[in-house]
Amino acid sequence: MHDSVTDWLLRSDPWTAYNTRIHLLGQNIEDAAVKKARQDMLAHPQIVAIIDSFANWDTEVVSNHKNAGLLIHKLAFLADIGLSTADNALAPIIETVLQRTDEYGMIRVPVNIPTHFGGSGKTEWGWALCDTPTILYALAKFGLAEHPSIKAEASYLASLIGENGWRCTVSPELGKFRGPGKKDDPCPYATLISTKALARLPGWHDSAPTRIGAECLLRLWEHSREQHPYLFYMGTDFRKLKAPSLWYDIVHVTEVLSQFRWLKDDPRLNEMIAHILDQADNEGRFTPQSEWKAWKGWDFAQKKAPSAWLTYHILRIAQQAEVYR
Repeated sequence: MHDSVTDWLLRSDPWTAYNTRIHLLGQNIEDAAVKKARQDMLAHPQIVAIIDSFANWDTEVVSNHKNAGLLIHKLAFLADIGLSTADNALAPIIETVLQRTDEYGMIRVPVNIPTHFGGSGKTEWGWALCDTPTILYALAKFGLAEHPSIKAEASYLASLIGENGWRCTVSPELGKFRGPGKKDDPCPYATLISTKALARLPGWHDSAPTRIGAECLLRLWEHSREQHPYLFYMGTDFRKLKAPSLWYDIVHVTEVLSQFRWLKDDPRLNEMIAHILDQADNEGRFTPQSEWKAWKGWDFAQKKAPSAWLTYHILRIAQQAEVYR
């Protein structure tokens, strides 16, 4: 990693500076510079605005899981930048989120699936495997891995996996909804975020479900020209650099897979990472090649200049996979 890139990251937004110090440089959380970066992050207007938006958790209806502005995605972003149960601002959010679990511990959100897609056409409290694993991931990363509801949800989520990955599955409240794919096909996105969630939990990181999920994603990359279950392609759009990690793209997939030590020498994963690293500019920085309009105003929500958060994110992936250049 170029020294100039490190200096640039440390001068950028406080969430990038904080995570650079903690993860890329290995600085102690008690160091004065680390504490300062964290304080600046928590006080930053953009972070405060995200936290304040959770007042709408009970009223925001999920009708399109790809909507980048959904609170479920913002929850994961707060986890990714390093917020935890030690932060007082999170307490009411966590309490609200955990109030709507079912008997299996699965966390529910307001969802509306039209009748022509197999739903009721009404807003129901329910869950789908394209939302609840993201919430599970965030809560686990916040520090709630040992919470009874989290442990229950992890066990139930693991029980839903098929022999080739997680399939399109929803709670009973959501009727007969199923995405546009063959019944026995794995859903790539559900598999991605379910693998991601379980990897954060004790006892599940190196388990049969996470290994099946990882192999599913790698196999889809290996056969990306022929296999597109549920219309999830690993084509041109998939390969564009993008942040934050909230949908099905190459940065998100490698972020999840690079944490598994048993995949260190897998040529498929290394091929994906090499494709990403080849996009660096002469200074080792990365510019977004696609953007989420819902995140306008953030340094990664544009395609004209290098993004410090995206650059940190990619360097962290490379560091995890031990293929640092």
